[in-house]
Amino acid sequence: MSTHRPDSSFAGLRCLRCGRTFQPGSVDYVCPCRPNRGSDLGHLDAFYNYTAIASIRTKPSDPSYSSRTNPTAASSHPTTRTIERWWPLLPVGPESLPPLPAGDTPLLRADRLADALGLQCLYIKDDGRNPSGSLKDRASAIAVARARETGREVVATASTGNAAAALAAMSAAAAHESIIFVPHSAPQAKIAQLLVYGSRVLAVDGTYDDAFDLCVRACEEFGWYNRNTGYNPFMTEGKKTVSFEIAAQLSEAEDSSGRRENYSPATQFVAPDSVFVPVGDGSIIGGVYKGFWELKRLGWTDAVPRVFGVQSTASAAIHNAWRDDLEVPRRVLAETVADSISVNEPRDATKALRAVRASGGAFLLVEDEAILQAILPLARLGGVFAEPAGATALAGLQQAVRQGLLDLGETIVVISTGSGLKDVPAAMRIAGEPKVVPPSLDAVAESLKI
Repeated sequence: MSTHRPDSSFAGLRCLRCGRTFQPGSVDYVCPCRPNRGSDLGHLDAFYNYTAIASIRTKPSDPSYSSRTNPTAASSHPTTRTIERWWPLLPVGPESLPPLPAGDTPLLRADRLADALGLQCLYIKDDGRNPSGSLKDRASAIAVARARETGREVVATASTGNAAAALAAMSAAAAHESIIFVPHSAPQAKIAQLLVYGSRVLAVDGTYDDAFDLCVRACEEFGWYNRNTGYNPFMTEGKKTVSFEIAAQLSEAEDSSGRRENYSPATQFVAPDSVFVPVGDGSIIGGVYKGFWELKRLGWTDAVPRVFGVQSTASAAIHNAWRDDLEVPRRVLAETVADSISVNEPRDATKALRAVRASGGAFLLVEDEAILQAILPLARLGGVFAEPAGATALAGLQQAVRQGLLDLGETIVVISTGSGLKDVPAAMRIAGEPKVVPPSLDAVAESLKI
């Protein structure tokens, strides 16, 4: 299949290391300037014909914004709210996306949680509601679409669990073959998803970084399409759609409440003031920033929010690079309970560092115990059951409040990246066990002190 559609607004790729640009279809993954296979890669960033997109009179929130009437419009289905809605800002055609809807996850106003933190306006973006239970479905949908458009029969990835589950789900829906490399220590619940969806799973006797490098070599050797985070530039393009949705949903929330403080008549959407994102490899936070940057570039929002990246003290490579003003993180030995963000050598640090530095945000470190403790208020006050990595963003927000990094009147969004069902043992560790009682009302009354 063709690697570039003539009606696409995808214009090419630019290296964030050397600045070289490439035409669509001329390079797959990284710039030739890359010095090695480690974190110091020649990361590529997709760019689009923003002038043409901005000139469209209707925007993706309008029912008339359809490719049936406009070749650069957002969807062949006017009512869709999934990532297909944003295809002028994606490097694939909507017809190539798997028939498993990614995106359109809820943005939940969390007033009780806000009150507990002394904040006025807090939202939780619950991306654990995606089909396989994590934000990674957005990127994996793009990976499968790119594999189909480039004629690759197999798509492969290395993952600690979530990216793999997402790829397995999307591949199954599209009847596309997938091969997954996971570290042998990946949680069984996540491995079970891969096997159920029918992927071929190779549990590598080593770390995530070992699995990553093996996947790269295998894709080169066997001609598979490589979905690896931080290696394949198009994964950022899927992940940035979470920001598009946040801005659209905030606009809808202000419309319904009658409040328009953050809205300009010249813009289409509303950006929050600050966004909190868990960080491992750095790909999600890079996509979050890029999504808001593109909305601002198009004139669809007034501002780019401050982006706060949150890492565990037990997996702090990107935070340390930011703290020490480095471009390339030093390798660490990651041992955090938040397995989804446990990375020794981050592969997308360039985009992560750009996100925080360019937005005026910060990186925050939180202890593993704080991550586990954050699972409870996120669920009990916000209604969102998150795995440890998903709760990491809230732990970061709690720390930012304590450190006085925020205006308490800001509009703040916490992105919960994965469902708590991904790691039930971690949830049980912090929530405890149920109380066992005999089958009698007296026992119930005694147990509950009624």
